[in-house]
Amino acid sequence: MDNDQDLTSYLQFKPELISRRGEMVAWFCTLLVWAGWLVLVLYGSKVPVTVSFMGIFLLFTALAISLGNWMDRKTKISIYNDHVSFENGLRHAIIVWEDIKNVEVIPSNWGKKVRVVGKRSHFDFRTLGEVNVQGEIKARLGFTDGDKILDMIVQKAGLIPGEVSNAGYYYTRR
Repeated sequence: MDNDQDLTSYLQFKPELISRRGEMVAWFCTLLVWAGWLVLVLYGSKVPVTVSFMGIFLLFTALAISLGNWMDRKTKISIYNDHVSFENGLRHAIIVWEDIKNVEVIPSNWGKKVRVVGKRSHFDFRTLGEVNVQGEIKARLGFTDGDKILDMIVQKAGLIPGEVSNAGYYYTRR
């Protein structure tokens, strides 16, 4: 990035944040199983393999959900005049428009999955998706302006439509 560039001339996008209820349920179940495990150990009883397995499984599940929620809260895409920037707490990718090789778009039930591939790095994001249960929207995930972000990246990188397949479609260099 050029030091003379006006850092205020960019657009920043953040994804919809899902409820943390699932995370709390996962941690509650984990604590419940671990408390049962502790009681069995304190009373000198043999701990069934299923209790050990469930305790470890639930711990890793709760950790994974917490990590995912933390990453969602740190995620942002910034569109500058000369590049696009993506960060999510664990990864930070900066790709200048000329270095974008292609953009892959894979439709799914919960928004489109978009992969931006540069010469040295890449990043993924989702367009807006809605979780419907019996016709009622229970959650929204992905970027509300995901289609706008996709269009801006394709336009600013000068990409053209490529082949369409059952798995999705992509944009590539001329």
